[in-house]
Amino acid sequence: MKAALSGLMEWVDARFPATKFWNDHLAQYYAPKNFNFWYFFGALSLVVLVNQLLTGIWLTMNYHPTAEGAFASVEYIMRDVNYGWLLRYMHSTGASAFFVVVYLHMFRALLYGSYKKPRELVWLMGMGIFLLLMAEAFFGYLLPWGQMSFWGATVITSLFEAIPVIGGPLTEWIRGDYTVSEVTLNRFFALHVVAVPLAFVGLVVLHILALHEVGSNNPDGVEIKAKKDPNTGRPIDGIPFHPYYTVKDLWGLAVFLTVFFGVVFFMPEGNGYFLEAPNFLPADPLKTPEHIAPVWYMTPFYAILRAVPDKLLGVVAMGAAIAVLFVLPWLDRCPVRSIRYRGRVYKVWLAIFAVSFVSLGYLGANVPTPERTLAAQIFSVLYFLFFLLMPIYTSFEKTKPVPERVTK
Repeated sequence: MKAALSGLMEWVDARFPATKFWNDHLAQYYAPKNFNFWYFFGALSLVVLVNQLLTGIWLTMNYHPTAEGAFASVEYIMRDVNYGWLLRYMHSTGASAFFVVVYLHMFRALLYGSYKKPRELVWLMGMGIFLLLMAEAFFGYLLPWGQMSFWGATVITSLFEAIPVIGGPLTEWIRGDYTVSEVTLNRFFALHVVAVPLAFVGLVVLHILALHEVGSNNPDGVEIKAKKDPNTGRPIDGIPFHPYYTVKDLWGLAVFLTVFFGVVFFMPEGNGYFLEAPNFLPADPLKTPEHIAPVWYMTPFYAILRAVPDKLLGVVAMGAAIAVLFVLPWLDRCPVRSIRYRGRVYKVWLAIFAVSFVSLGYLGANVPTPERTLAAQIFSVLYFLFFLLMPIYTSFEKTKPVPERVTK
């Protein structure tokens, strides 16, 4: 049997680099030996991606992308399809879980400077993935054809009308109609099921390949490739990703799945944050919900939009809040990567940024009042100041000496 398997692998390797791929990206890919809790979220994002693809495929088998059949088909999946409720809740909870792990994955980059040289391209690809994730979530949000789905899509697509000259035609082009209609539903269904997932998976593959080319960062921000064993040429402070980190990631996966299925089985609506109550009612173009807001993972940017009185400037501010993340590698002038060795100023600003982002998420999910609008304006300013002042405070902050080799 062993000889047969060996012969089979030789046959495959002669036609496809299966063994080389396994060695380059797992068995002989040397990762820093001091990965900690924050490094679980990259692997977990891949797990959630697989969950979304598989559950999405099964859901499309019983979904009808028509104005008359969309809402009814979701109810059919929930009530009549064997384990359809489980697939639907795994998919809806998976959407929120995706953003949780991605946001934590991005925050880890801010902690340890994973966007700095030579990983700028890795960061840019990651931000491209983030944009596609937001697009995928937005297109999928319309598909249940509930009240919040319909009116949420109406509000978000109407933002493009604020663009001078081309705003009106652009909005019509996105919707495929003068208003959100069955044409829009079909268009968003095609984008959600085919176009965006293809681009998403392709960019994820490129993201991983680029990461493995330059090597993973670590909590110390030390390049392990700089110190190699003279005999083997392997990094002294590196260990093979497999089996060491694959086993470690399995432990993280077990904890994640415990929490994930706890939500799926006991709190799938997430107290209205994952699945809103108005979305359990069929879309009615003649009846507007009392409060329209996107799902929680988009509310920080929605709060920035609402914080600006002018519609056009609000759209610009919302777009700038995402666009500024792309230039982060060139805003940070600190010679040190990791927060362990950075000065106090950066730590304070990072804390302010984190509090501002979470607060904006809360404010964007709730009904606006004069007090909440003022709070959103303050937190929006702090959000942007974190980035705009970064070239200044990172240039002059006092840093600690960075060790030559990784620590625990």
